[in-house]
Amino acid sequence: MNRKTAFKIICAALPALIFAAIAGGLGIALHEERQKSNVLDAMQPNPDTNPSVTTAVTYNTVVVDRFYDRAGQKILLSDDVYGEIWIPVLEDVPLSTHPLELLKEKDGRMVSYDTYGSMNAMAGIDISVYNKVNDWNAVKADGIEFVMLRVGYRTYGGGEIRADQAFQQNYRAAKEAGLLVGAYFFSQAISIEEAIEEAVFTAKQLKGLTLDFPVAYDWEIIYHDEEGARTDHVPVDVLTDCCLAFCQNIEAFGYQPMIYQNKRTSLFKLDLPRLQDYPFWLAEYGDGPTYLYDYDMWQYSCTGTVNGIEGAVDLNLSFYDYSKEGDPAVVRPVTQSTGTTAIP
Repeated sequence: MNRKTAFKIICAALPALIFAAIAGGLGIALHEERQKSNVLDAMQPNPDTNPSVTTAVTYNTVVVDRFYDRAGQKILLSDDVYGEIWIPVLEDVPLSTHPLELLKEKDGRMVSYDTYGSMNAMAGIDISVYNKVNDWNAVKADGIEFVMLRVGYRTYGGGEIRADQAFQQNYRAAKEAGLLVGAYFFSQAISIEEAIEEAVFTAKQLKGLTLDFPVAYDWEIIYHDEEGARTDHVPVDVLTDCCLAFCQNIEAFGYQPMIYQNKRTSLFKLDLPRLQDYPFWLAEYGDGPTYLYDYDMWQYSCTGTVNGIEGAVDLNLSFYDYSKEGDPAVVRPVTQSTGTTAIP
């Protein structure tokens, strides 16, 4: 090999040799840094690997403030997706005037007392053609004072209006037994026009009949229809407009209107401040409503039993006697000897 060829080989290999030298140096440096790091880690107190090494740590705690006053500030609900959720309390909607501690069960039914120990709510039922009443006198004798009868309904599939086939018969028999009678219409309206149509239909069914209690607008969400109901996507403003349209027309026809609704639909689907001119019939089953706002009637059970009626029936309390122009419904006066009685 001549010197010229050797020089070419050395020049070609020189970059590789330089890179190897640099990499080797870096490798040594990195190894040394890792060695230092391991030494430092070994010097740190770690109870898991070195129990004999301890460090005094002080944790200063603070008193936890309440984030908000639950009473009158937020409505707490349970949601399938989010768990506990909250919505703000409306300032222009009156709060409930029925303390839970004054709602009690007696002989299998709910009763309400005032602060003096007097019972201040009337016992009632609501029925339709699906309830078989064999003896209205037995119903009356079992402590029932009023009944809300279904006048008719709109189908949730095709949206057709139909009469309750048992209404006329139930009306006559209930009045003959001495019960106070009101009525309701089961609505599936999706527009103001349909709500007015329902009010006109109801008035025609009531023509010539005297009612003691209001005519309630019973608009309900349908949960059990797999194909969906026509009311599934009715907006809040439209539903509220439907309530107003029905109530205003029923009032124009000479009857006392009322709105029937359950707790969650009331909170989620009704613009409640717009509906404060009308009595409210709350549907919430249990020992006492958790609905925060005020109500005038309370449907507390759909599995009640009443003499003279086959099977289960809806049970209600009314805090007003609408046969006496909506006077408070005190059904047992306070004891006069002492002026007061103990709250039961």
